[in-house]
Amino acid sequence: MTMNAEGWAEIITGHAPMGTRYRFRIDHDVLVPDPASRFQPNDVHGPSEVIDPRSHVWHDARWTGIPAERLVFYELHVGTFTPAGTFSGIAERLDHLVSLGVTAIELMPVADFPGRWGWGYDGVLPFAPDSSYGRPEALKALVDACHERGLAVFLDVVYNHFGPEGNYLHHYAPAFFNPHRHTPWGDAINFDGVGSHAVRAFVIHNALYWLEEYHLDGLRLDSVHAMADTSASHVLTELAQAVAEGPGRVRAVHLVLENNGNEARYLERRGATRRSRYQAQWNDDLHHGLHVLLTDERGGYYQDYHPPLSHLRRCLAEGFAYQGDYSRFQGRPRGESSGHLPPTAFVGFLQNHDQVGNRAFGERITTLASTEAVRAATAVLLLAPSLPLLFMGQEWAAREPFLFFSDLGPDLGARVSEGRRQEFARFPAFASPETRRLIPDPQAPESRERSALDWSWAGEALHQEWVAFHRSLLRLRAREIAPLMAGETAPEVDSRLLGETGLEIVWIFSNARVLRLVVNLGAKAVMHEGPEENWGRRLYALGLAASGWAALPPWSVGWFLCEAEHSVGGKHQR
Repeated sequence: MTMNAEGWAEIITGHAPMGTRYRFRIDHDVLVPDPASRFQPNDVHGPSEVIDPRSHVWHDARWTGIPAERLVFYELHVGTFTPAGTFSGIAERLDHLVSLGVTAIELMPVADFPGRWGWGYDGVLPFAPDSSYGRPEALKALVDACHERGLAVFLDVVYNHFGPEGNYLHHYAPAFFNPHRHTPWGDAINFDGVGSHAVRAFVIHNALYWLEEYHLDGLRLDSVHAMADTSASHVLTELAQAVAEGPGRVRAVHLVLENNGNEARYLERRGATRRSRYQAQWNDDLHHGLHVLLTDERGGYYQDYHPPLSHLRRCLAEGFAYQGDYSRFQGRPRGESSGHLPPTAFVGFLQNHDQVGNRAFGERITTLASTEAVRAATAVLLLAPSLPLLFMGQEWAAREPFLFFSDLGPDLGARVSEGRRQEFARFPAFASPETRRLIPDPQAPESRERSALDWSWAGEALHQEWVAFHRSLLRLRAREIAPLMAGETAPEVDSRLLGETGLEIVWIFSNARVLRLVVNLGAKAVMHEGPEENWGRRLYALGLAASGWAALPPWSVGWFLCEAEHSVGGKHQR
């Protein structure tokens, strides 16, 4: 191959038709796959396959996406969502999700990763859907099937590091990494040093690739706080601009962040169009406040959320709990002011892959808290103005854990297994080697097997009750809550604490509608008299009397909506 002055090597040949498998030989020695491979039929160490990006016949020409206020996310792991563990397997379950009231599925990372199974966050070939899930055309067929049913499709992408196995970039593009920076998962990617222009282009084109070639409706960018960049224009800003000026010009495309830094500036609504760089951020603060109220856990980052009620109040009223406040867990201030942002700038959840899978035994919230507690928290989550997210199986209170699992080579796999156990050594419950040995081995095949959903449970009476409960809340959300947020204006918010476990929050929207929540997320009654005449219609009640009351019973929730113009003011201002 010939190489130009900038270091790019190329060859043009007529001997590589569709289906051809090929590799590059580096320095007459190392055989490597294409770093922009569209498909790896034999995993990360094998040859790449030539794919025709135009071979799929699309049927979604009329699809223009979903407005932000209508988004209801459903996060799933392709390999464990169905018995097949494939893109095609997901397609067979779409009618269940539509009936549930979900409007967007969010796939955990599918970029090619080493081994037969894994979470996907150790991917090394970001343009190639992992072959264990199916061929590229199967993913495109899934997206087509989703759009046919009115479902948007989001993909989790990882731009903060590459996985440790199968990453050949060090052999021929060492400038891709910054040796002076490290992430918890591997070498940091070089976004601001010598040669970083090519790295930035690689990442931005990858984002455009998934949105354009696969017709995806959005991306969730993993742990962007680990994407260090001191350039005049951060790579996140350039990526968002490229998306807005590309696929975002003709249809609704939404970018969502995971950002431990709570950097509200990326979520700012700007100009006459009120367009933001990023639609929303996963709101860990909201999860942590709810989780601590339900479980009283205090280890790790949960120490920052005691007492939990004030943190939950701030999340529901202003977005982030930490807006420049000092974090005891991190030992420094964290976050930026977010109260001026609309609720659609935040994604709330009671479970997700991190909050379940990063526990030692992968327990779901329904095994950690009572049914009454989980129902109350769910009624808050799904009807609150912020965008809700469910984790696969949550809607029927799935019994399976979601464990951390991978399938790495023997040497690296053993180190990952030991490292996983050492992560928990600082927790009192796992202080001894004996207790740490009880933690499931990520490399053991049964860790993946135990994490696969058993759909037969979903048909049982008890689990059907959970499905009906979620379905009724999501239907109510679509009918009553989502229209309040059209236009994404930030409501005025008033709130007060009721004892140690009760809250009353009022959202006053620009259309003179007033949404009110009264809730007791505790096992003891909380004094509170209501409802009052100007509360309007009762949208939903859990554990509350049909008329007046003198106290909020344990684990009770009430949602009210007043639509009269004269409702703004007076008793709504506390």
